[in-house]
Amino acid sequence: MPKFLFQNLLFVFFCSSMFAQEVQNEVEPPYNIKTVSFIQNGSNVVPIFELGSSFSFQFDDLFANEANYYFELVHCDYNWKQTDIPKTDYVRGLDNQRITDYSNSFNTLQIYSHYRLSFPNQFTTEIRLSGNYMLRILNEDKEVVFSRKFILYEDHATVTAQVKRSRNLSNINYRQNLDFAVLSNDIVFQTPLQNVKVLLLQNGNFNTAIKNIVPQYTIGNQLVYKYDKETQFWGGNEFLYFENKDIRAASNNVGRIGSNNDIYNAYLYTNAARGNQIYTLYQDVNGNFVVKNINGSNNDIEADYAWVYFTLSAPAFRLNKDIYITGMFNNYSLSPEYKMDYNTDKAVFEKAVMIKQGFTNFQYTVADKKGVIDYENAIDGNFYQTENEYTILVYYKEATDRYQRVIGKGNANSINIVN
Repeated sequence: MPKFLFQNLLFVFFCSSMFAQEVQNEVEPPYNIKTVSFIQNGSNVVPIFELGSSFSFQFDDLFANEANYYFELVHCDYNWKQTDIPKTDYVRGLDNQRITDYSNSFNTLQIYSHYRLSFPNQFTTEIRLSGNYMLRILNEDKEVVFSRKFILYEDHATVTAQVKRSRNLSNINYRQNLDFAVLSNDIVFQTPLQNVKVLLLQNGNFNTAIKNIVPQYTIGNQLVYKYDKETQFWGGNEFLYFENKDIRAASNNVGRIGSNNDIYNAYLYTNAARGNQIYTLYQDVNGNFVVKNINGSNNDIEADYAWVYFTLSAPAFRLNKDIYITGMFNNYSLSPEYKMDYNTDKAVFEKAVMIKQGFTNFQYTVADKKGVIDYENAIDGNFYQTENEYTILVYYKEATDRYQRVIGKGNANSINIVN
């Protein structure tokens, strides 16, 4: 083999290896891509699915030009680095194919194209391995337009969990702690301190996940996690919400409706910062949202978009940080599109966001210029009574395994919090 050819092959192999070791971060969608969601059984869900189950991925393109989009699946390890497993080992069939299931909006002021990608589909007949996955959406030039994480798990371990108050008196009123145990009847854990990893999620938010917690002790084949500080989450407060299922009428938390632009405007009532108020219980859907048009029959393409005007009164906020509007409707994004602006004349924070009509949970998130979230100084405070949904995922890799399997999933809710 000629020397220059060998050097070129070596360079390509080196670049491939380097790329495979890069952490796969989610790519924020551009302005024209909205309402990105994973759907199972007709509802928006946190993207954690049992291996072999069916689910779909949907999004809208406000350009409405029936653009060609392609999808690609990337298998990742526990730390979201691309694995070196051949694609044929984790995908039966093909990816990198065009999304052919799409339709245009009907009877809406804001036109859009609605795309649906189901798993399994005619190209990808099966995803064969559990683990972390990055779903990339590509354009015609095979450039990544945006990407989203999802996780597939197997049912080989039982996870029992309970939410408890903090044992530290300094934050007992503000934080929630997860106690849990992992037990498998068909897997004998080998060196669990190294081979077993867990991922703890609050309300399906990957940005606030807790990782790299080793078992505190073992009882036979049972792994017990009874930490305090290491498995604590800030309690936060109940999500705020608005409802505009009838886009022409002011309803829950919508003060008035306008239409001086090309699409409807929904002006929400001013929210007051709740950090210094007492905790008040009311039902939310833990950050989720529902697309709904009560005057239509097909919500996917008949639900319209509206400019939603948020107003926040937070006179005690003095930090040199930014306030964002977040929720599952925007994947808890901290992009400039959702950063609030301060109105000096009215002494309030304001922002207009284009959101598909229906029922939407949201919250105000404080973060610095680098995107680091400040939980301690949350606009709406932290309360141990807050109802939060927790998810525990268990990863396991034996010495002979090529990848980290997700062998179990557990859930707990803080409505049953104990001392």
